[in-house]
Amino acid sequence: MLNKNSFKKPDLWLESHNKHKLIGKRNPENPSIPDEMWKSCPDCKNAFLADEVKSNNQVCPSCAYHFRLTARERLELILDENSFEEFDATLTSTNRINFPNYDAKLESAKSSTGELEAVVSGMGRIDNISTVVCSMEPGFIMASMGCVVGEKITRAFEYAMANELPVLVFCASGGARMQEGILSLMQMAKTSGAVKLHSDKGLLYVAILTNPTTGGVTASFAMEGDITIAEPRALIGFAGPRVIEQTIKQTLPEGFQSAEFLLEKGFLDAIVSRNEMKSYLAQVLKLHSKGEKV
Repeated sequence: MLNKNSFKKPDLWLESHNKHKLIGKRNPENPSIPDEMWKSCPDCKNAFLADEVKSNNQVCPSCAYHFRLTARERLELILDENSFEEFDATLTSTNRINFPNYDAKLESAKSSTGELEAVVSGMGRIDNISTVVCSMEPGFIMASMGCVVGEKITRAFEYAMANELPVLVFCASGGARMQEGILSLMQMAKTSGAVKLHSDKGLLYVAILTNPTTGGVTASFAMEGDITIAEPRALIGFAGPRVIEQTIKQTLPEGFQSAEFLLEKGFLDAIVSRNEMKSYLAQVLKLHSKGEKV
């Protein structure tokens, strides 16, 4: 384990008139340690080399805190190599209600994430079992659900129905996208309808809740899985704790809205560490397999 003091450079000293006198700070000519080499855990406060955390699937080696992953990092983590075929890769949002500054926000999100929207969907394999999978991108306006997110998830379920495939959805969202107004809220009903039709065909849907899963996503497809699991310590809820406390005028229990609290209250089937996620999902898919379809 390292901390940032491990790489501090000593100040330069010269002996003058039999006294030590500070003549300058660190020499700018000397090499420095780039910030990108470090990963500081917000939970246990320890710092690690970034490569050490990356090799542990972005899980803190000390306290098992789960760092945030991009949508494609999640897919790479759980899918067989080179098995992913993306759906609807060119769908992108427009400012349909002329919300102020929304166009600029969309462009900024596209530039910073390299994605056109807040969810990546497609088909892949886990231990050679075909499945439809959706993975939400938290860096894209906090994976908020607008028209395109709802459409891509709905189409993914429709493809799964047509091909009799299970669906996995990795949820990570701040909720409905306020910049799309009522059109965003409509996606809750649309995605829920797609989940129901998929269920009516006797097909498996596994929802995987990651940190955070909140708002309209929690109130729709995130909590409608046949099996609902979460990563450790994930924040899961509808409204935020402060809003709830201000509304009901009561102090909430410790750990309220954590994955562990929800598991205790029966809202989750399991909490699964990221390092065990692929093997867990493979076992679930095998148990519910109706015969392989490509």
